[in-house]
Amino acid sequence: MANNPPIPPPLISVPRITTLIASLVVALSSGTNYVYSAYAPQLGARLGISHTKLNVVGLAGNVGVYSSGPIWGRIVDTRGPRILLAFAFVFLLGGYSGMRHLYEQGLPKGIMTLSTTAFVALATFSFLTGAGGNGGLTSAVNSTAKTFPDKARASTTGLVISGFGLSAFFFSTISRMFFAGNTSFFLLVLAVGTSFPMIMGFFLVRPIPLPAQEGYDIVEDAEAAEEEYDARTTGLAQPNASVAHLLDHDFIEPRHPHYVHHVDYAQDEDSGQAPVPAERPRSLSRGSAMAAGILPNVYGKKLWRSGDFWLLCSILSMLSGTGLMYINNVGSMSQALYAHKEPHYDDVVAAGWQATQVSTISLTNFLGRIFIGLVSDFAKNKFNMPRSYCLVIVATFFFVSQLATANIDRIAHLWIASALLGLAHGSVFSLFPTVCLEWFGMPHFSENWGYLSMSPMVAGNLFSLFFGRNLDAHENAAKHKATPLKPGKVSAPPQCLQGLECYVTTIYLTMAATLLSILLSVLAAYRDKKKIDAAKRKRVASARAEVFWEADERGI
Repeated sequence: MANNPPIPPPLISVPRITTLIASLVVALSSGTNYVYSAYAPQLGARLGISHTKLNVVGLAGNVGVYSSGPIWGRIVDTRGPRILLAFAFVFLLGGYSGMRHLYEQGLPKGIMTLSTTAFVALATFSFLTGAGGNGGLTSAVNSTAKTFPDKARASTTGLVISGFGLSAFFFSTISRMFFAGNTSFFLLVLAVGTSFPMIMGFFLVRPIPLPAQEGYDIVEDAEAAEEEYDARTTGLAQPNASVAHLLDHDFIEPRHPHYVHHVDYAQDEDSGQAPVPAERPRSLSRGSAMAAGILPNVYGKKLWRSGDFWLLCSILSMLSGTGLMYINNVGSMSQALYAHKEPHYDDVVAAGWQATQVSTISLTNFLGRIFIGLVSDFAKNKFNMPRSYCLVIVATFFFVSQLATANIDRIAHLWIASALLGLAHGSVFSLFPTVCLEWFGMPHFSENWGYLSMSPMVAGNLFSLFFGRNLDAHENAAKHKATPLKPGKVSAPPQCLQGLECYVTTIYLTMAATLLSILLSVLAAYRDKKKIDAAKRKRVASARAEVFWEADERGI
């Protein structure tokens, strides 16, 4: 018989806290796509890129984040976090170093805009930074989710994800304090500061199996256990006492490759036959699983055919798409508002306003991720309310943020809209992973979340490109109205000098999208409530039927 594996450490222990802290550091280094607006206008000015093309570069980073999700998710579910962290190191270092090289190289003499080849290279480097950052975040969130139990999972994963949201605040603050106006050195800091924490994570970020009281035991040969289970359920083999617990992939949380759920055995007392494991249905949806008192597990084709999946995709696409549009363009928005009211344009002051917006978004993004995690945990643990109810709160945050943006015409007040947007965007990316886990289960969580997190690319691309075209269309001859800059400074990028009018049409579009998202969130919460109520009724009816059956057997 194989030796017993080591006993997992208690819930509050050095290995678990180490994983949590290391995951937080990795996440803090993974969210620098949100700092894009801190250097994007300067990048556009240096390389002669229009606002529309500048949005394409930013979107390439977003595509890197969301398109890599399913790939990273499948790898981390099956192979663990180390592969992701190694790729994250290479992608982040290469991506930001490549962008810095193009920025320092600038445009050849007499050339007014970047060549197609160089532009594709710039977009590729941006894509790498997004994919690398998402690799780091996925490894951190997956390890944290598998290290802590359900009662603390939303709070701990929310804390880690909040580090991702705080990343832009951390790096933009460094930029504002030490490298104001020095975009080249800022890109160098991003290259080094985001990649090297991944090396630390490679050695410290790992899932820690939960203790036995969580309902999971270990077997040495999981494959053999599953084969024995299949044999017994078809009557081809007798139970083997050496394997007391059997593998059931559909209902376990893969905290360890060989962790398995307890299986109940049914004993036929009248016949005296050996006990056999009670069979359980496989690949159940949330409603059916709750009715059976087990965890759901929806994945693969069943996920893509699920109406719940497409409902969540629609909500997340519009909400996150709104957030991405704002985050990628708040630098241009702040420059438009600053240039509209300031007759003497100064690029250092403008860069300061950009950094202020980025820092505000990042800080409230961090707070939003913690806030919604605590609220959803409290609502579920205290009042037994499903986390889907919080979707309405998050969607409302987004609508209010866009309403504020459409009415702020002074740069000094733009921080209000940025704070609201950051709170909303942080909340959505803390809440949706836990809703995804609740609705579709843990065994394929990272893969499922990877597919769901691709949805922001749809509305995000649409809204961002619309913003860029809108801003380019509003530029006029007055865009060069600024005092000459001191030698050695990068000249101000082309400006729309009409302030709020430069982009407000796009904000009306996102206002409509967020309002629709509120309605869809109400529908999602209502559908979830119906499933829960139906599952409760079914379980009560089943319990009553069992009581009647036992009474009938006893002749009562």
